Amino acid sequence: MTDNSSSRLTKADWLQAALKILADAGIESVKIVPLAKQLGVTSGSFYWHFHNRPELYKALLDYWEREMTVNPLEAAKSFEGPPEERIWHLMEHVMDTGLAKYDIAVWHWAQFDSAAHEVFARAMKKRFSLGTWMFEQVGFDRVQAEVRARMMVIYMMGESTLLSRLSDRRKELLKLKYEILIAS
Repeated sequence: MTDNSSSRLTKADWLQAALKILADAGIESVKIVPLAKQLGVTSGSFYWHFHNRPELYKALLDYWEREMTVNPLEAAKSFEGPPEERIWHLMEHVMDTGLAKYDIAVWHWAQFDSAAHEVFARAMKKRFSLGTWMFEQVGFDRVQAEVRARMMVIYMMGESTLLSRLSDRRKELLKLKYEILIAS
């Protein structure tokens, strides 16, 4: 990509590239010049979308929360099938699309940055809350629903980050984990 095509880069393009760097090397490595290089443009292209690196960081947190938490949870809430299928649909969607693959990187960032901590904590609260509601819809009492929700969320975060998505048994194992979570 040349700099002439940089006007075609969207803010989301920059944020997706920043997420990849965040996951690979940490927030300290999310810098304008390496991002521009990764995208094949000059660093001047960056300033069409952001004023500076702090603005990029804020936008990155907002993007992660919206795309990796808010949007999938809204889709799960509006799912019109049986409650058990809602849970399966969400788990399958998160694992198939890799929505949780940046969670550990954002968690690490949150350990030393108060803005990242606030966004991460808010996203986790939303995930646990919706998960609890989903398991209550299946028929579990509040305590059981909360425990199962936490297990589901943490499982998806860990497996998305730590284990290969390329496993030929991934779908089979996901189905087994789902069945364990919804079992009485």
